[in-house]
Amino acid sequence: MSFCLHGAGVSGGIAIGRAHLVSHALLEVAHYVLPQDQLALEIARFDAAIAAVRDELSSLRLTAADGHAMSELNAFLDLHRMILDDPTLSEDTKALITAKRCNAEWALSTQLEVLLEQFDQIEDPYLRERKTDVTQVAERVLKALLGHPGHIPPTAKADQDLQMILVAHDLSPADVMQYKPHQFAAFLTDLGGATSHTAIVARSLNIPSVVALHHARELINENDVLIVDGGAGAVIIAPTEEILAEYRSRQGKQAQEKQKLKRLKSTVAETLDGRVVSLQANIELPQDIDEVKAVGASGVGLFRSEFLFMNRDSLPDEDEQFEAYRSVARKMRDLPVTVRTLDLGADKHVKHGLHGEAGERVAANPALGLRAIRLCLAEPQMFNTQLRAILRASHYGELRILVPMLSSVAELKQTLYLIDRAKQSLRDERIAFDEKIRIGGMVEIPAAALSLSAFMDKLDFLSIGTNDLIQYTLAIDRADDSVAHLYDPLHPAVLRLVAHTIKSATLAKLPVSVCGEMAGEVAFTRLLLGLGLREFSMHPAQLPAVKQQVLKSDFSKIAPLARRILNTEDPEKIRALLVKINE
Repeated sequence: MSFCLHGAGVSGGIAIGRAHLVSHALLEVAHYVLPQDQLALEIARFDAAIAAVRDELSSLRLTAADGHAMSELNAFLDLHRMILDDPTLSEDTKALITAKRCNAEWALSTQLEVLLEQFDQIEDPYLRERKTDVTQVAERVLKALLGHPGHIPPTAKADQDLQMILVAHDLSPADVMQYKPHQFAAFLTDLGGATSHTAIVARSLNIPSVVALHHARELINENDVLIVDGGAGAVIIAPTEEILAEYRSRQGKQAQEKQKLKRLKSTVAETLDGRVVSLQANIELPQDIDEVKAVGASGVGLFRSEFLFMNRDSLPDEDEQFEAYRSVARKMRDLPVTVRTLDLGADKHVKHGLHGEAGERVAANPALGLRAIRLCLAEPQMFNTQLRAILRASHYGELRILVPMLSSVAELKQTLYLIDRAKQSLRDERIAFDEKIRIGGMVEIPAAALSLSAFMDKLDFLSIGTNDLIQYTLAIDRADDSVAHLYDPLHPAVLRLVAHTIKSATLAKLPVSVCGEMAGEVAFTRLLLGLGLREFSMHPAQLPAVKQQVLKSDFSKIAPLARRILNTEDPEKIRALLVKINE
């Protein structure tokens, strides 16, 4: 039976493919008591799950032997096979099934807790960290028990033209980054907000994505045929042939439009009345530079450096960070690259603790807690390592430093002091760097926007982070889909803060850009131009469409409409004027 689910579209486009369910199996374990006469069947079911995972690991090993995986994978698979065959995992779990008369999932999760407690008591850090491997093996077995395969199943021969669509209850930004190298056609989640960090990273995959579907993970089965319409925030499950034909036609038209936009790569972004606009790109990792160059961006306006720290068991050292920043600087040649210092915290975490402990730090209100520059100032050694790496790399290109989440002049003074100290340490070691490297600040907290004059004489440029600015101005958690309808970029207070920042920086002859999601939304391009913005930074995939909008705009016509929008209180009138400015 065909049916449709609706959520929040976070990345446009149409994808047609088969569902691949991602399971956080440990969160799905139920407990129930079994009759005595069913225990033998439950143990047999557990043995079958163990056998299925053993076959799964053997299959992965064959893939590695064919040269399609990293050479280190064999050792990893051998370790997981040893854990799978260890009696403390398999035999002790079966003993629990018999003794407690419980289901296999509950027995395995109970035994896993016992094993993890034992690992926590091990002094050797390498052995202690192996508890992650034990958890991963247990997850595989649980997925087999729950009917969720732990690998990407092959599609039927008749459907080889259908790609895989990732379906999950929730994904963190780190989870999404792990899927970046894989060729998924789209991804769907039950949770998440349209402007959460997870959604932003999802857009960097440049594939259709829908979040806040609520029950997709329950209603969609493995290998179901899906249509994902990222623009409409809709997912069609088991579509009819007529619906498939309609969406394949739409998909083809969208592909043609993308091809047309590629022709604008070398065209200067200039309005009809001759105002040149700088369109730069946001990136997460050095390898994203290929996409940046492919669309002809005029620089990197936002390098989210925190993603170098994710999905790993330890902090990257100075040399590793230096190589990453230098590679981007070299590839961009004479074009600017703005590196935002660590913006960890809120919903972006690292596996390792930053105070010497393992795991993530938990805060009651993470978006308001120790994150971004607050975290860096609380961890000066870690911050110094990053600053030295950026400064060293500045010798090889036009690097800039961008400080996130500034709220007070005291924070800025501390930051500048630490930058000066990092510079001096490099001078003492006779290591070359750009002595005139430009330092900028992000305007994403209302306090910063309202006290700009105190910041501007100490900075070389400003960058407006509209995502957090909207979140903090409207007191809305942008990762919470239950209040997503209240998240409004066109709220009069938000528009006035953005306009005030652009106007103040322009009067002070201080460069100002927008690097938040508003910069990549074509619907807001003319409004921002009309407010005086001349520098935009967005995901590379959004740049051609925004450039096309710039090329069709006339500042003399849109500026008066932008002022009217700015002076309007009524939300309906604001939206009507936005439609008019885009005609």
